[in-house]
Amino acid sequence: QVQLVESGGGLVQPGGSLRLSCAASGFTLDNYHIGWFRQAPGKEREGVICISRRDGSRYYIDSVKGRFTISRTNANNAKNTVYLQMNSLRPEDTAVYYCAARRYGSICDLHNDYDYWGQGTQVTVSS
Repeated sequence: QVQLVESGGGLVQPGGSLRLSCAASGFTLDNYHIGWFRQAPGKEREGVICISRRDGSRYYIDSVKGRFTISRTNANNAKNTVYLQMNSLRPEDTAVYYCAARRYGSICDLHNDYDYWGQGTQVTVSS
C-alpha cells in the first residue's frame, strides 16, 4: 500500500523553527520528485518547495527562500523520508502542510499534479 505520512507540525512563535517529516511506505522516495505544499484557511493550496529525484535540484517560492530547506535523509535514504526544515517562521506560514510524490518529469515543480499525497500536518505560527 502506497502511503505518505507527514509529522512534526505544531505551534511555534514567530521567528521559531520546525522540521516536518514525510515518511513513505510502499514505494521508494528516492525514485520520486517530492514536493511540499500548504493550504491556509480560505486559500488555495500552493506549492512551497520541491526536490527532484535525479539531480536533487530544488525549487522554492520566493517567500520561503533562505528560510525553508528540503532534504532527503542521506544518499541511500534508508529511512525513506524527506524533511522540510522551516526557520524564521512567520504568521503567514500558518497552514496545513502536505507532502506529495510524483514519478514523471525530469525535474520537480510546484504544480498540484502529484500522484501521491499525505494527510497533512498543521503548522501554526503565533505568539
